[in-house]
Order: sequence, then C-alpha cells, then structure tokens
Amino acid sequence: MTLNPPEIPVIASIEAIGSGYRAWLVDIWGVMHNGHRAFAAAVAATRAFREQGGIVVFLSNSPRPSPGVQEQLSRLGVPPSCYDATVTSGDLTRHELGKHKHPRVFHLGPERDLPIFAGLDVTLVPREDAELIVCSGLFDDDTETPDDYVKLLKELAARNLPMICANPDHLVERGDKLVYCAGALAAIYEQLGGNVVYAGKPHAPIYELALETIVSLAGRAVSKHEVLAIGDGVHTDIAGAAGFGIDAVFVASGLHVPANSGGEAGAEVLDRGHLAELFVQAKGRPLAAMRALAW
Repeated sequence: MTLNPPEIPVIASIEAIGSGYRAWLVDIWGVMHNGHRAFAAAVAATRAFREQGGIVVFLSNSPRPSPGVQEQLSRLGVPPSCYDATVTSGDLTRHELGKHKHPRVFHLGPERDLPIFAGLDVTLVPREDAELIVCSGLFDDDTETPDDYVKLLKELAARNLPMICANPDHLVERGDKLVYCAGALAAIYEQLGGNVVYAGKPHAPIYELALETIVSLAGRAVSKHEVLAIGDGVHTDIAGAAGFGIDAVFVASGLHVPANSGGEAGAEVLDRGHLAELFVQAKGRPLAAMRALAW
C-alpha cells in the first residue's frame, strides 16, 4: 500500500525551526529581494539569526562572482549586517574555468556578466573560434526567450563544444515578471546532445563550496545536519538541499506562486493542497513552507 506523504506545514515565522541550526544557506533572488527591492522581513530574519550566533551564507545561482552580488545586495537594501558570506554560481564558474589551460571561450550571455572572466587566463572569442562555452544567460532577457537560441545552440552542439552553465536557474522573478536564465538554454543544449557542466544549484559542487565556507566561518567542523537551506526554487533550492542531505524550508515567491510576489498576497495563495501539487513529483520535500521569510 502506498502511503500519502505527510502534509507540508505552512508557517509564519522561521524562528522555531531555524533557531536550532548552526548555519543557514539562504537563496537571494526571490527570498531576500525580487531584483528591484529588498524584502524587509527577510532582512530582519537573517539579521536576527546572526544576532543569536547563527551563520548566514547567501547561496545564489547568480552568474556574477560574489563581489558584484554583494554590491547589488547593498544597492537593493540588503545590508552586510544580515549575512556572513556569499557563494555564487559565478564563483564556481571561475573555479571550473581554472581547470582549463588557456581556453578560448565563447561567452553566451549579457555583457554585465563579464566579471566572471576578470583576471582569469582565458581568451574571449567569437563562437566560430571557441573551444568552450560559458553560458550566463540570454543576451537580452527582457525581450528574448530560449526559442530564439535554438539555431545557435544546434550549431554549437554540432561541434561538440562543452558548456559551463553559470546559472542553472531556468526562470527567476524580476519585479512582477519572470525572466529566463542560463539553465533554460543549457537544458536545450543537453537535449541537442551537448555536454553541460552546471555551476550551481541543485548540483553538489556549489553546496560543497558553501559548506567549506561555513566551516571556515565557524572555526570548527559543521555537519550537514546543522545546516538549513531556505529557498524558493522547488527544482533548485529544495531539490539541491535534499540531494546534498540538508534540511530545507520553502519560500513561496512568485516563481512558483505568481500571486505571491514578495510574499505580499493573502494566506489563501499558499495552502496545503497547492503545496502537495508543487512537490508531488519533486526530488525533495521541505520541512515547512512560508509565504515569505520572516522571523
């Protein structure tokens, strides 16, 4: 007999669950801000956890290295006082690039992501001359969709060029709209037979880097059971945490609950029935769900 999984509780405060952990791995986009402004309750929650001695590491699939992400956080109203460190897909992408000797790289993505390559021994070239692709997103994610890239991706796949995906997200919430990310292009590339290395959630390497960061900050060994992931991505944050063996809390941003951008809709947008549908075929289940991160 197949038993139904237990219901996922909906909570208004992270304090009771979150206080029992040594460290939090907190997603940025959709949990801390929406690309336009910070969420004040989330800022207060991460600051409160730090004030009681907890470690907060922001874990992001942003293709930008940490310094650029931290600058953006400050601009949007997420102050340094509410986190200890950031680990990004951009950081891991740079690590992956370091495994290649003097690579000729075609950058598939917007110019704003060029800091990925700063100071590295790489040569950026047109696609015709490339031996490696770094995909950080669409050239113009305001107007384009992955369908606009099928022809280009077919050409690249036919040459068997390996791809590093610098942002495994398929979609993120920007203000009141959803925009496509590098993960959507990488998925098409794989379908066309291309080889992709994913530098970010839900894949284990970025969690390993994040855990190393926590251990360094704690000054002692920290087990996975002492770490709580908090995120809004069913297939990235929650699945990634489950795959790595750490607990998670789901934040229902506009990514999966469009009416709840920033957690500002009514409680009716997040009920147990909706949660059951979201996670019925998911690779992981959270301990609880929230409309927005709050203490």
